[in-house]
Amino acid sequence: MSLFATMEMQQPPRRYPGRLASTTLFAGRTLHHMGNNGFGIAIEAILSPIVMLLLFVFLFGGAIAGSTQAYIQYLLPGILMLTVIPLTVYSGTTLCSDIAKGVYLRFRTMPFWQPAAILGSIAAEGLRYIAALLAVLATGTALGFRPEGGIAGVVLALLYALLFSYCISWIFALIGNLTKRPETVSGTSMMIMYPLLFASNVLVDTSSMPGWLRTAIDWNPVSIVVNLMRGLLHGTWDAVGLITGIGLPLILAAVFVPLTLYVYRTRDAT
Repeated sequence: MSLFATMEMQQPPRRYPGRLASTTLFAGRTLHHMGNNGFGIAIEAILSPIVMLLLFVFLFGGAIAGSTQAYIQYLLPGILMLTVIPLTVYSGTTLCSDIAKGVYLRFRTMPFWQPAAILGSIAAEGLRYIAALLAVLATGTALGFRPEGGIAGVVLALLYALLFSYCISWIFALIGNLTKRPETVSGTSMMIMYPLLFASNVLVDTSSMPGWLRTAIDWNPVSIVVNLMRGLLHGTWDAVGLITGIGLPLILAAVFVPLTLYVYRTRDAT
């Protein structure tokens, strides 16, 4: 046996990062990119949601509810979702950007658990969601919002908003996996998202609408989510709303998580 062969046999086997370590590494990578774009994060996740809340409260509060104080009690749970849902598009644009720049090809040659590239990135996006939710909640409290569900209701509502955001982000991650340019991800996602957001009960109560329109809006997935948010914040939730509200994002995750990971791992690396 040659000397080189003997030395190679004596070397300890290489240890590659496990699933948790790989996912944590990619989460840190995404957080690093966010840190390099601190101004953009501040505008998108903090300033823009606050401005949107102020506009809706002071422009429509008196016309819809008679006063801004009354309207913000109804509006704020919906604005929380109207704020955080568009931010989930970044899960798709980040993935698409890596693919377009050729980073994906480099990842395919590395010995780590491949789904970590998506899981870590999506997990890190939670920082963006939390910043937006807290900014809107703090501003709403300053404007007079008082959740009747107490602190427990606020915490549960925020946790539910995070759950829904993470689950829906996989839809846009799949879109980012299938398109070639980040701009396409944004355009496609907005075409899907904004009709659902504004044809919902986020801004107005559906009780005064015609029966057919009320039924359509009440069955809008965004309306279902906002109903549970209002129930948690104001302490009016019921078992049916809780099961429906939690079941919806879990069904989305059960469909789109494995589908996105499958497409990512089997896409043509050439």
